[in-house]
Parts: sequence; structure tokens; C-alpha cells
Amino acid sequence: LIRYLMRHWHSTPFEMCEIKLHVKLPVFVARQWIRHRTANVNEYSARYSILDREFYIPEPAQLAAQSTVNNQGRGAVLEGAEAARVLALLKSDAAQMYDHYEEMLSQDDQQGLARELARMNLPMNIYTQWYWKTDLHNLFHFLRLRADAHAQYEIRVYAEAIAQMVADWVPLAFGAFEDYRMGGVTLSSKAIDALKRMLKGEDVTRESTGMSAGEWREFKGVWEDRA
Repeated sequence: LIRYLMRHWHSTPFEMCEIKLHVKLPVFVARQWIRHRTANVNEYSARYSILDREFYIPEPAQLAAQSTVNNQGRGAVLEGAEAARVLALLKSDAAQMYDHYEEMLSQDDQQGLARELARMNLPMNIYTQWYWKTDLHNLFHFLRLRADAHAQYEIRVYAEAIAQMVADWVPLAFGAFEDYRMGGVTLSSKAIDALKRMLKGEDVTRESTGMSAGEWREFKGVWEDRA
């Protein structure tokens, strides 16, 4: 039954299962995460509290240049002096910004800037925390996008950790999700027609299918990526 529900996109039963997570994450990851608007979020407030001096500094293997073919992706990993220069900048900038944050704050009897204003100078790699509550249907949607190999590394590691929790929590539903969503593909009517023709032994070209170049590339990837 669970596999039938997943296969035919009957989401209501999955919406009856809820999970609440306490997450600590860099602000720039939180801003990407919050795009999943179907959850309830209660974030640690820097209007009322002082943020800790804790920053995300990438491991050397994650210091990569901008991809030349993908505006949203990474290219070759930085090495040697360039990698050292970037790491030094990340660490020194974060430390300096936090030093200034502390200097500006109103603390004890000293006059200074309000917390809600002082926070605007903090770097995007400082850690925030929140409680994130969502249902299983929307959590699966989050995992399908963020646990994918093409997702940004910094959010993908969170998604992979959450995926393991979900596998322990609802193993049958997670198995169906892996099979139909993570491991499955959706074919357009043009792609299905092309596949039927190919199975009949016809020589099928992109032009004969009416697909765009991108559609054809993704269609070919269905079997080439799995070969």
C-alpha cells in the first residue's frame, strides 16, 4: 500500500507524519533551506540574544572555483597558495566582523548599538539555529532536491543526515521514496513515444522527437547514466 501511494502521488497519508528537528547551520545554508516554505520554522533570534563566535570554514577539499559550465556549481578545487589565501581571508574576515559586532553591542552599563542592528554586520558563515517542523510528504520533497548529488555540498550533508533519520523512522516509506523519487525518473509524453519507437528498433533522432536539446540530453541520460 505504501508503495502504491508513493507511486501514484497520493500524498495525504504521508502528510499525517510529522517530524521536528533542532538544526544548527550557517546562515547562508539557512537562507537556501528556507526556500522550502511548507515547514514551520522558529529560528534563534539575534534581536534578543548574542550569537556565538562560531563560523563555517570549508575543508580544503570544498574550496573550489566557479564552474565554467554551470552558473550554480563548482569547478576545480583550489590548490596551493590560492587555497591558503582564500582560507586565510575567510578566517580573518569572520573574526574581524565578530570583533566589531562585540564592540558595537550594548553590554552591561556601556552604551552601544542595539542587538537587532549590530547583527547586520555579521558574516553569512556564522551559525544560527532553528527548530524546523515538517510533514513527511514535504520532507521527501526536501530530500529529493537537497540530497541529490547536484545539490550544494553544504546543504547536502544536512539532507543526507536527515535521510538516515527518516530511514530509521519510517523504513518502508523511505524505501518507496528511494525507489520512485530518488532512483526513478519522470518521462514526458514525447520521451515515452521515443522510447516506444526505439524498442521497436527504429532509428530515433532528437529532431524526429520534437524535443529540445536539453530534453534530449536528459532523455539520453536516463540510460547512459545508469549503464
